[in-house]
Amino acid sequence: MDQTKTTPEPLTTCAWPGTDALMIAYHDTEWGVPLHEDRKLFEFLILDAAQAGLNWSLVLNKRENFRSALDGFDAQKIASYDGHKIAELLQNPGIIRNRLKVNSFVKNARAYLRVQEEFGSFDRYIWQFTGGKVIVNQWKKPQEIPVSTPESDVMSQDLKRRGFSFVGTTICYAFMQAAGMVNDHLLHCFRHAEIRAMR
Repeated sequence: MDQTKTTPEPLTTCAWPGTDALMIAYHDTEWGVPLHEDRKLFEFLILDAAQAGLNWSLVLNKRENFRSALDGFDAQKIASYDGHKIAELLQNPGIIRNRLKVNSFVKNARAYLRVQEEFGSFDRYIWQFTGGKVIVNQWKKPQEIPVSTPESDVMSQDLKRRGFSFVGTTICYAFMQAAGMVNDHLLHCFRHAEIRAMR
């Protein structure tokens, strides 16, 4: 009788997390999961703005520092930040110390609160850009995934009109991917089917 144990086949996954444990955990548990909690949506809005021109790994590795520095991504508190607090943030080596980005955190918090007031929730507002549904894509190769779409174009234009900054169409599409408004896991990735089953 053959006593040899067969090793289970490794899960096929998207390539972009690489070997970074934090990136892998983010991919396997968060990225692309349909998100409807306002504070979490605001967190991704802040982090995606911080990412502009940088790679996601850098921002993800500073995420806990951002959480600590920005009062747990509490928009009400961030909206009240004054010049002294902004100067303090610009001295914090744990976050992205870019004056325009730090100022955008405050500006976006204020715009976010206005949207919440108008729509009842940020969730109700932001999901309108995909008709309240997850757009399920069928990509087979990473190079097929777009950096922007007509939906992210419209979202970007509307956010800018409402006073948000660092919300270009590419950043908006990254936000849509993170918040699960689109399922951009590759077809062969184990998370594609798992997330599709969540709908």
